[in-house]
Amino acid sequence: MTAFIFPGQGSQKVGMGTDLAKASPHAREVFEEVDDALGQNLSKIMAEGPEGQLTLTENAQPAIMANAIATLRVLEKEGGLTLADKADCVAGHSLGEYTALCAAGAFSLADTARLLKLRGQAMQAAVPVGEGAMAALLGADLAKAQALCDAVAEGEVCQVANDNDPAQVVISGHRGAIERAVAAVKDHGIKRGILLPVSAPFHCTLMQPAADAMAEALANTPPQAFTVPIYANVTASAVSDPAEEQRLLVDQVTGRVRWRESVTAMFKAGNEHFVELGGKVVGPMVRKIAPDASATSVVTMEDIEALAKEIG
Repeated sequence: MTAFIFPGQGSQKVGMGTDLAKASPHAREVFEEVDDALGQNLSKIMAEGPEGQLTLTENAQPAIMANAIATLRVLEKEGGLTLADKADCVAGHSLGEYTALCAAGAFSLADTARLLKLRGQAMQAAVPVGEGAMAALLGADLAKAQALCDAVAEGEVCQVANDNDPAQVVISGHRGAIERAVAAVKDHGIKRGILLPVSAPFHCTLMQPAADAMAEALANTPPQAFTVPIYANVTASAVSDPAEEQRLLVDQVTGRVRWRESVTAMFKAGNEHFVELGGKVVGPMVRKIAPDASATSVVTMEDIEALAKEIG
């Protein structure tokens, strides 16, 4: 059994999708459709930068999605494979959950791009720049990370945002609390704490205004039926009901990305092969979480051709 998985924020880089667009008209169509939906030349920012523009949350989120869906579209149109036939489930890391839903037919490409643009804008606007922060804790499991957050909060928000793999947890909250956490890592048996270059404190309660904005947006553009189950970030379990998934997407804005548990659950359900489309981020995490699973990251035309041969 095979799970198709999709990367989250941080996987963007200038030049993304350029080679694919040159090699395939199907990839170009995806980028053009996203540009049209957003009324901006996002594909130019993806191809040429500047990096500061691409890193803006409102651009990074639809760009990462577009790159992954372009990879899938080429795989389907030129590799002769369909996700519905080859995948037993899908999942995505944070914004990647929207990509996964688009891939499984719950949202159109244009609607996914618009939802992610809005999500990026709402997350950015939820907390004034400089008031929030995030940090990666290396050599930390969930229990150590939680103990650290509890110890340094001092009445401020300091929460586990992403439980990524057995040795990497990301925390989020007020800048003061996150800086105290980074300074105190050694006291909690954690190897390192690194402040992340992000513009807002994602996946914590400070994001409630963004959750409210997404509740309204998803009420107007609800997910439709999808072809395979999705493992939701906030529950780490399979979801097949669009109405349930709609609620979980709202919860996801303030909730923890339970990626480690999601991969474990997919593997326990019999998914022994994981295919990451459009990045090389969540595939390597899979190998740390489920060493007996195989994980393939598909980015280039060569990667697509190799995968088509392997699972065709």
